[in-house]
Amino acid sequence: MLRRFLVTSLKRILFLLLLICLGCSAQPAPADLAQRIDRQLRSSYSVPATVKIVLSPLRPSDFPNYDAITVTFDGDGRKQDYEFLLSKDQKTLIRMTKMDLSKDPFAETMNKIDIKGRPVRGNANAKVVVVNYDDFQCPYCSRVHATLFPELLKEYGDRIAFIYKDFPLTEIHPWAIHAAVDANCLAAQNADAYWDFADSTHANRQIISAEKGLDNQFAELDRNAVAEAAKFHLDPDKLQACVKYQKDEAVKASMKEGEALGVSGTPTMFVNGQMVDGARPADEFRAVFDSALKQAGVAAPVHPAPPVSAAPATGLTAQPAAAAH
Repeated sequence: MLRRFLVTSLKRILFLLLLICLGCSAQPAPADLAQRIDRQLRSSYSVPATVKIVLSPLRPSDFPNYDAITVTFDGDGRKQDYEFLLSKDQKTLIRMTKMDLSKDPFAETMNKIDIKGRPVRGNANAKVVVVNYDDFQCPYCSRVHATLFPELLKEYGDRIAFIYKDFPLTEIHPWAIHAAVDANCLAAQNADAYWDFADSTHANRQIISAEKGLDNQFAELDRNAVAEAAKFHLDPDKLQACVKYQKDEAVKASMKEGEALGVSGTPTMFVNGQMVDGARPADEFRAVFDSALKQAGVAAPVHPAPPVSAAPATGLTAQPAAAAH
């Protein structure tokens, strides 16, 4: 009986000690401190009143004289957590970003991109892989496509693998997903047919959009896909069935994958995992490609010299500059 009493008493004591320890390691921020943090964050980050700021209990950090606190921004149906450090005297708040230098963030990004079975332009065995999330109806995508092919492909084709993934912006580009499905129907039989269709669709984007009605636009895309099938001697029945069925699961999976990587618009490119978004001039792409090649231990190609623009003729004779007084 005495033994049972002692065991029960010991369990209660241990439970109370546990509660005390938890209370020591996870203390809620006092109301006045919470208010000061709220005001500072709203001022520093222009947080609107519609966004709620929620503070976690204070907890020990890895840094002497600082506690750790998680700040949650809750608004517009989204929640985002950010880690901060709070000095023990509660006078200093520091935004903390902890980076694990043992991991390569670019490599981890590339590991999240599924490129299995995707058509490749350039060197399929290259150490530098460029993955571009593309929308066939996007004007900026068409501009980048024209820059990549043939201009940059001629320079980097033996050093880089170029791969497209689908990211049609369906809310503003109604025929983009249909074009992606048609392109994938061609890719299932022949990679060159896929790229030829991509070239044609980007080059003739305005012509397709000029067709009256969405059904006519779809029909134009399908006619182009069938023409590519004939050009590359593909199985016409298989192609027709694929185009008619419009199976879009792979396209939607690519869109979901892109969203998980932070893709929010097109074009968005990943060069060995480094994100490069937007339509950029060729020289900017060259700088990114050359950097990736250098990191991979591959020599960059010799780039063509920029064209020399002749000075406009004015009919005036240049005079020496006057000395400053």
